Amino acid sequence: MPVIAFAPDAGVWLLSTPRTSYALRIDATGAPCHLGWGPALTLEEAGELVTPPGPPASSFEGRPSVGEELPVDGGPRYGPPSLQVRFADGTRAFEWQATGHRVHEPAPGSTELVLEFRDRVHPLRVALHYRVHDDSDVIERWTVLRNDGVAPVALQRADSAAWALPLRDGYRLSHVTGQWSAETRLRRDPLPFGETVLTSRRGITSHHANPWVMLDAGDASENHGQVWSAALAWSGSWRITVQRTPDGRAGFTGGAGHEGPALPLGPGEEHTTPVHAGLYSEGGFGAASRAWHAYTLAHVLPHPREIRPVLYNSWEATGFDVDEAGQRALAARAAALGVELYVMDDGWFGARRSAEAGLGDWSPAPDRFPGGLTPLVEEVHRLGMRFGLWVEPEMVSPDSDLYRTHPDWVLHFPHRTRTELRSQLVLNLARRDVADWAYGWLTRLVGDHGIDFLKWDMNRAFSEAGWPDRAEGADAVWTAYVQHLYGIIDRLRAEHPGLRIETCSGGGGRVDLGMLARTDQAWPSDNTDAADRIDIQHGYGQLYPARTMAAWVTDVPNQFTGRSVPLRFRFHVAMAGVLGIGGDLSRWSEDELAEGAALLAEYKRIRHLVQHGGLHRLRAPDDEGAAAVQYTAADRGEALLLVWRRTSRPGDPAPLLRPAGLDPAARYRDARTGAVHSATVLREYGIRPELPRGDWASAAVHLVRMP
Repeated sequence: MPVIAFAPDAGVWLLSTPRTSYALRIDATGAPCHLGWGPALTLEEAGELVTPPGPPASSFEGRPSVGEELPVDGGPRYGPPSLQVRFADGTRAFEWQATGHRVHEPAPGSTELVLEFRDRVHPLRVALHYRVHDDSDVIERWTVLRNDGVAPVALQRADSAAWALPLRDGYRLSHVTGQWSAETRLRRDPLPFGETVLTSRRGITSHHANPWVMLDAGDASENHGQVWSAALAWSGSWRITVQRTPDGRAGFTGGAGHEGPALPLGPGEEHTTPVHAGLYSEGGFGAASRAWHAYTLAHVLPHPREIRPVLYNSWEATGFDVDEAGQRALAARAAALGVELYVMDDGWFGARRSAEAGLGDWSPAPDRFPGGLTPLVEEVHRLGMRFGLWVEPEMVSPDSDLYRTHPDWVLHFPHRTRTELRSQLVLNLARRDVADWAYGWLTRLVGDHGIDFLKWDMNRAFSEAGWPDRAEGADAVWTAYVQHLYGIIDRLRAEHPGLRIETCSGGGGRVDLGMLARTDQAWPSDNTDAADRIDIQHGYGQLYPARTMAAWVTDVPNQFTGRSVPLRFRFHVAMAGVLGIGGDLSRWSEDELAEGAALLAEYKRIRHLVQHGGLHRLRAPDDEGAAAVQYTAADRGEALLLVWRRTSRPGDPAPLLRPAGLDPAARYRDARTGAVHSATVLREYGIRPELPRGDWASAAVHLVRMP
């Protein structure tokens, strides 16, 4: 079956992925309209979805608000527009006129359809892009707008794509919400009638929501049911509007930006929206997650097949009290534990002795590092570890040499207070000179010292997002900032191919497909409490793979919650992602160091399953019961089960787990106990892992297929 096919008589386009189909057409008014998105269809079957338009119910209805590929502001449309433009003569409506199409292969295994349009009067061109891959059911969509005229155009809304779902009796919306230190809490609620808006107005992806949604007909489970989902690849402000119409239709539109700013598009300028990727899947939320994980590994991450190293981070051990001698001592303990990447956190530069000063002055503090960073980097390398460094390139402290020299470099409005959050201001990366400055010191730092890894942090949201030096700067800054941020990282990685980067924004404030296309892992939350992390990681993994999820073992009582849980439990929770150590190793007892070294070695034996295996959520977390996940090798030769039980009652048995995705004809050996199990018995009757008695019990079960 062709990947992209066209039926000229019916005017139907059919995009085919390995298991799904997406159909659309251009209607009699010239507007691109949706036909179907779901199980695989033939081109002939897709043609059956074309139905003649019926008469409107009344003069108050207009066009259906769900069903166009990119609803515009114009004509009798009263739903949320994906495209709103304001022309120089004051006209705000847009009228579609088709001008052509293209089908091409941008890369082996990928096919792209481009539908080209223009406004019927004004010289604004719009191209709708659709890209499919041979190995994924994810469909990538984006829009390109070009001003071919001599007068400016204001893009008041320029979404990447709108998605329409088939008629169902009921719909349910899944998404994540939260705040700093409590990110990615999964919500799954009936979709209300009307419009539901998910957004960030903060200039970053945000801790409070994440730019993805999943919809089902209210009957999907972890392992059964149809799920429609989409994710936006953008790291700034964003908005997704989900609709449920009175006649039972559901759909959503999403893109960069929030209400208020209008993106200026000057004569001859072109704007490309970020990718909004969509997925239809069967097999419930678990199958949807595994499809997103596979897509991210195959088409998003820059180095997907790498095994991420176990890291140590110095922050909780030292805070801002950083010096060479202390870091050497911690590095020696980390190396003895089995750590592979040593990361020195905040406090190594300028006058940085607290959060009150120093950001922007990115030179090693001479009183703490009299020989610069090179001696420490060389010592870490001698110990057999890679060296990483914390940086916050987008920020400046008012108490810094940089700010005293360039007070105009920050986001600000004339005659308005410059709000300080965490005693810092946001540098305006939308300015080319500021972006070039940031790239310059970063590339020198990495190149001069042989830095292997950067923890790239961003510790506050935008405020006073003005750009006084440019006309319409307050509108342009939101987009240009993110584009220049991407450019800095892209240039840095091109200049230093061995460099690896972790994205962080006070924890999970900047996790999205746009940033993951440029980084190697993400810091999901500053909250490292193991009990809280189970819930945070549950929401994170709905869309993003464990290969990207940094997870630390830190000390107790936990600094956020005051909770104390066993070291074994903390390790087993962190083993569900990219394992890191964040405790003060100078205070670990000999028994803790020995137990930690053994658990770290265990993780190294099974991390290929965590980082590259398929995720099955065997038991979702709740307040009292056990939670469990499984990671299975692509060839089904191995599987890892991780189970965590917060509380126990006398007489309660260990939780029963029914592993999924195993080879049904195989037998599997428990690598720890040597017990052999039939895959059929495991699937149908389950296994009870051996858990320690009492609260905060956990276990890791490694199953290996028998020859």
